[in-house]
Amino acid sequence: MSAPTKSPITDKPLRNPGQSLEEARRKLFEDKIETPFLFALFFSLMAAMEWWRYYFKQPPSPIIFTICAVLLAGFTAWRFWKTRPQVHAIKQGIEGEKAVGQFLERLRESGYHVFHDLIGTGFNVDHVLIGPGGVFTIETKTWSKPLRGDPMIKFDGEQITVDGREPERDPVIQARAQAAWLKGLLAESTGCAYEVFPVVVFPGWFIKQGEGTLRNMWVLEPKALAKFLAKAPQRLALDEVKLASFHLSRFIRTSEQGRST
Repeated sequence: MSAPTKSPITDKPLRNPGQSLEEARRKLFEDKIETPFLFALFFSLMAAMEWWRYYFKQPPSPIIFTICAVLLAGFTAWRFWKTRPQVHAIKQGIEGEKAVGQFLERLRESGYHVFHDLIGTGFNVDHVLIGPGGVFTIETKTWSKPLRGDPMIKFDGEQITVDGREPERDPVIQARAQAAWLKGLLAESTGCAYEVFPVVVFPGWFIKQGEGTLRNMWVLEPKALAKFLAKAPQRLALDEVKLASFHLSRFIRTSEQGRST
């Protein structure tokens, strides 16, 4: 049995613009559409079975329906139990990305343009920053923490370990691949060679850096990101920031339009 864990997010993220309307829309669908639809579907099936029995002179057969009901109930319970950890992980990941995203929004005051959930082909980039310090891709990892002890994430410049163990999926490879993809995207759309710096953030974790590990990518707790950006040399002029931000905004809008059609 695995050791019990807890979420690294201690404070719930702030609410997003339009969240109340999204919740109201979801509740309206559940109350006004979903429930009546399920009732209508259920009674339509019952009516169809009764008409079938009526035309073919079939006697009631409760045993068959009881067996089906028991099997379906068991399958539903099994599916719920198997899905529950995945639902919990997704919920925790959503909270982490919201918390990091709301923190990144403060960087607009420092001249950074902030983009969230950039969709690529078969993957997504959680956040992108474009500002005086350059272009940054930010991968958020909201990993659960042990209930006991003093857990720590170590980064040696190439590999991340969690309490001495390597994760199943290497976020370093993922972050560098995302940065390379965005670099190619900006080069194709702007005609300029933008260097893209990969960043991985772990909300709520203590990060121990090895010597010389901050040269090619950053592995940080999100609250440390503002200090690192403040110390970073200015790599982009204002017109370069606007050019990259404009083309990335256009890419996002075009992609969303294609996804909605």
